[in-house]
Amino acid sequence: MSLPEKQRRRDFLRQLSIGTAAVAGGIGLTAHAQTNAAAAPPNPAPKKKLGVALLGLGRYASGELAPALKLTKNCELVGAISGHPEKLAQWKQQYNLPEKNLYTYSNLEKIRDNPDIDFVYVVTPPALHPVYTIRCANAGKHVMTEKPMATTVDDCQAMIDACKAAGKKLSVGYRLHFDPYFKELGRLAKEIGPFTKMTGDRGFVFGNRAWRVDKLLAGGGPMPDLGIYLVQAACAAAGEVPPVAVTAKERPKQRPDFFYDVEETLDFTLEFANGAKFTGVCSYNHSSDTFRAESAKGFIDFQQHAFSYGPPTAVTNKGALQFPAQPQVDGRNCYQQAWHMDDFADCIMNDRESVASGEMGLRDIKIITAVYEAARTGQRVTV
Repeated sequence: MSLPEKQRRRDFLRQLSIGTAAVAGGIGLTAHAQTNAAAAPPNPAPKKKLGVALLGLGRYASGELAPALKLTKNCELVGAISGHPEKLAQWKQQYNLPEKNLYTYSNLEKIRDNPDIDFVYVVTPPALHPVYTIRCANAGKHVMTEKPMATTVDDCQAMIDACKAAGKKLSVGYRLHFDPYFKELGRLAKEIGPFTKMTGDRGFVFGNRAWRVDKLLAGGGPMPDLGIYLVQAACAAAGEVPPVAVTAKERPKQRPDFFYDVEETLDFTLEFANGAKFTGVCSYNHSSDTFRAESAKGFIDFQQHAFSYGPPTAVTNKGALQFPAQPQVDGRNCYQQAWHMDDFADCIMNDRESVASGEMGLRDIKIITAVYEAARTGQRVTV
């Protein structure tokens, strides 16, 4: 990233942080909630499908979420929100979206008056998740936000608080919780676990510079981007409980001129209250996607594609895992995202909380924050 571009991003983020602090601090938040409660019309007849607007029309929105919305049964794509007019024009044509359902970041609050949109999926760099989540909740919409939930613990809490104050649901983009292979990990943790020894490796070789290696936007390097999958799997294998302590060490950088802002490869451990331990590595300098969990009664081993969009190569002590193949859209495996969005729509329609909750997102950022502190100090850090 060029220095002028980086400076523009920093200035933009500073402005957004002021807005986030103001909204989270209560300016307009309570008033919006009270106004909504007082002026709320009688509940209309339930929709057959809830309307989804995607906020941030980058690669993940266009390449994964929009195709996934062709598979969903409980929700459908009805709107788009972007800071780029040319993208809005493209999406309008490609997905036959009405002009009234297209919004910019500057007029986002107008979604309050649009009954077509039931929830917004925030698909921006993590540092921008808080301000848009809070704005959408204040505008009367339920919110899904991509993972990691945010870059700080305080921002995660502000997002949770804003959605609760507005009476809106919140879910984090942990798509794997709706995949049968990942569900099997949780089931086995109850049947033959909890697992006491876990290992994992998640990495790929990073190419051209992008926001994922900009600490201000991403919150770090491979740890919040890739290590978060390992954190998710380890907590699930341990019985869906958080670790009590962590240790970590950053490896020497092979490309310090490229990764000047963030770590390149990080080794870390998670210690659980029952004595279980996870040991793993996340990296932007080698390719790997594995996870293994063991107990005295058995094991589950994701040998390849443990956290990818498609089915993994996975075996247990009883043999290979094989669930039915799922339909593709435009040659892509988008069913995890479709299952998650359908589940969130069901949460809204039936007034229940998502398993991929804001509290889970907060838990993971607390863990990642502790991992970074352990790497910085060389000390064991409690969570």
